[in-house]
Amino acid sequence: MKVVGHRGSAGVLPENTLAGFRYAIELGVDAVECDVHLTRDGHLVVIHDATADRTTDGAGRIAEMNLAEVRALDAGGGQRVPTFEEVLALVAGRCGLLCELKADGTEAPAVEAVRARGMEADVMFISFNLERLANVKRLDGRLAVGALFAAADDEEIARAADVGARHLGVHYRHIYMDMVPRVRGAGMELGAWTPNELKDMQLLMEMGVDCLTTDRPDILMGYLKESRS
Repeated sequence: MKVVGHRGSAGVLPENTLAGFRYAIELGVDAVECDVHLTRDGHLVVIHDATADRTTDGAGRIAEMNLAEVRALDAGGGQRVPTFEEVLALVAGRCGLLCELKADGTEAPAVEAVRARGMEADVMFISFNLERLANVKRLDGRLAVGALFAAADDEEIARAADVGARHLGVHYRHIYMDMVPRVRGAGMELGAWTPNELKDMQLLMEMGVDCLTTDRPDILMGYLKESRS
């Protein structure tokens, strides 16, 4: 089973910050997950929301700010909003990366950045918007993509498979017993987001889920290490 640090380690340190990603990596996670938006001047920055309001000391739409304005914001504890390039540099050779494409137009620059670093095998592009995933596959069919849903029935599983997804991510409360073989039968792994309590993580592991994306990688990694000792 793979462990993914959601937005780095969002339940421990400010989300989508280099400190949070570094903390998760040092725990030994298989991958970290980040979100990308485009600034007004065409730079990819790692932030979840379309606005700066919730996660920084600033306000306003990311698409209406230039890179310098975004970088001037405090994303928590003195951390800055990272660029996608900074996150790629941090994870390279250390763990995988799930990159959620949060806005139209993020596909091409994100693919270009990954290819420029030769990290095609290390990055999976994920999204709730299947057209963005289709765009990634059109840009480079070798790249891995993963489809996200709040809940998934046979129709969603088929739609994810149709865009070439290797991963299907579902909110953990909407995963049921026979979903694992059905998703695997469609050629994908099943991921759960975002269980943050150990009892939920344990149940999902018992069900055979392939990947857990959590805000509390410290809890999950601690449990797994204790279980193996």
